[in-house]
This record gives sequence, structure tokens and C-alpha cells, in this order.
Amino acid sequence: MIVDLLRNDLGKYAKIGSVKVPQLFAIESFSNVHHMVSTITAELKTDTHPLTVLFGSLPAGSITGTPKKRAVEIIAELESTPRGAYCGTMGYMNFDGSGQWNVLIRTLQAGASLTDEFNKEKHINLWAGGGITVASDCNAEYQECLDKVGNLLAVLAKKV
Repeated sequence: MIVDLLRNDLGKYAKIGSVKVPQLFAIESFSNVHHMVSTITAELKTDTHPLTVLFGSLPAGSITGTPKKRAVEIIAELESTPRGAYCGTMGYMNFDGSGQWNVLIRTLQAGASLTDEFNKEKHINLWAGGGITVASDCNAEYQECLDKVGNLLAVLAKKV
């Protein structure tokens, strides 16, 4: 479902027949979680700027699910706090227009705001989420969120 949604997002800007899925549902294992990973590529239409594709594809369908427009509306209704960088993107673009971007999950966002002349308020934000379906078990989903951030929390707990 998500691969099809992302193929559709890219297809709006791609030359006909150029959207490919060279890697479908590969498993990448980490110390605390397993990830299913797919790679989707496309050759852009000649009049399409790469940033048009990037902004037109956000938020990522792997975060929102489908239908994307309604999912984003529901997320906005349910979440009282902005996500900041979480589930946004970070990447690079080469001079030839190629690049690579990722979705910011399992990412620490650090900030400091000046509350007065002498006191800086420093903070770290860390989020976790999971795909909720009708068949989801709420306790298992909650544990998955804890598993996803476990390594980052362990690093934050260390004295430096």
C-alpha cells in the first residue's frame, strides 16, 4: 500500500514508464528493531525541478498512510503539538539535480531558547510512532515505540 502511494507521488513528476522499484520489502535489522525497506526511483520530466517533487511528496506517505489528504487532516485534528522536524525530511541535492532525502524518524532535535539574559532553556525532542491499523494491538504498538527510541534514550542517559 505505502509503496504504491509513493510510486503515485513520484509518478506525477516522472517520465512515463520510468518509475521503478528496484528494492521491495527488504528487511534491515538493527539492534532493537527490524525495518522493511523499499527503494523507488524515477526519471523526472525535463521541465520538473527536483524540489517540486520533494515538496509535492511531503508529508511522506510512509508517515501519513492513505488516503494522504484525509490522513493529514486527521493528524492535525488529533495532535495538539507541532512535530517540529520529526517526520519532515533532511537530505542533499547535487549540482546535477540528483540527491537523496530521508524521513526524520528516530532523530533528536536539539534547541535552545533564550528565556532571559542569563538563563538559556535547552531541550531535546525525540518522538516515536507506528502504523496503526484496525488489527493493531495498542500495547504492542506502544512497546514498539519504546523499542524504536530505546537506543537514543540510552545514549541520552549516559554521562559525557
